[in-house]
Amino acid sequence: MLLLILLPLLVLTLYLIVRPRPVIIPIKDSHVFITGGSSGIGLALAHQAAFEGARVSLLARSLKKLEEAKESIRISSGVEVSIFAADVRDFDAVQKAVKNAGPIDVLVVNQGIFVPQELEKQELDEIKFMIDVNLMGSFNVIKAALPLMKERKDRGPNSIALMSSQAGQVGIYGYTAYSASKFGLRGLAEALQQEVISDNIHVSLIYPPDTDTPGFEQENKTRPELTKILAASSGSMKADKVAKIALKGIRSGTFIVPCNLEGHALAIATAGLSPQRSFLMASVEVLCIGFLRIVALYFQWNWYKDIEKWHEMKKVSEN
Repeated sequence: MLLLILLPLLVLTLYLIVRPRPVIIPIKDSHVFITGGSSGIGLALAHQAAFEGARVSLLARSLKKLEEAKESIRISSGVEVSIFAADVRDFDAVQKAVKNAGPIDVLVVNQGIFVPQELEKQELDEIKFMIDVNLMGSFNVIKAALPLMKERKDRGPNSIALMSSQAGQVGIYGYTAYSASKFGLRGLAEALQQEVISDNIHVSLIYPPDTDTPGFEQENKTRPELTKILAASSGSMKADKVAKIALKGIRSGTFIVPCNLEGHALAIATAGLSPQRSFLMASVEVLCIGFLRIVALYFQWNWYKDIEKWHEMKKVSEN
């Protein structure tokens, strides 16, 4: 009986306190600017945005791949996209591309590099490369685009979306540098949302699982054996499916955008002090957090058991 009284009270309280408030961000007729847009999730997002009537601009390092991406979008949707060849590590080059592209309504910071390896074995140059592209590159892109987004005449709701990873929610063996760069996006996004909310700019943080992309194929060739064992329990998704979910999350201004069932559980388990627009989702977070902590501890127990077993087998084989 007490539960029946307290539950509506909880929902009502959350309805009153969740911030920011719900919003709808238009995609049709908006200018969608996507970094890392020449392949993988970025290209799939470009196809989806073009199909929904957006004006699309793509930024990537390879002009050849950009031209191929532009042609594939033209063939599939009849839409002509703008392309810009630049390295996200080069702020001046990014700033020039952003200015040439024109005012941006939806900025998708999607570029990413991943080379899995144990920290002890990985070269510092390789670690720095991942952090420079994944994290510093995101700062460069946002810093270049933000002044123009704030100065736009149309003060309707706009979006900045960052493509993280489930490895940005939980650390996995062999992902030390990559996880560090993707965890960093969480802090960037949470603080940035507070800084730009008064300009009607809404931040989304997208958490895809392993996704079937050219980069994922390359990653599998270099994954440590123990990483493959621990990651085996998590499935992969197609890039176009991730793109559809990501664009839906961007459209609704959702802060944390999970892409599958496991991702939803991770999103609830790691909600912390992140913004939440939906009072219903906030209710689910409050009610499920304790149970999901138990589930998380079980997974950690299982992972450490596998790590211990793997090292024991390694010692036996060496002897």
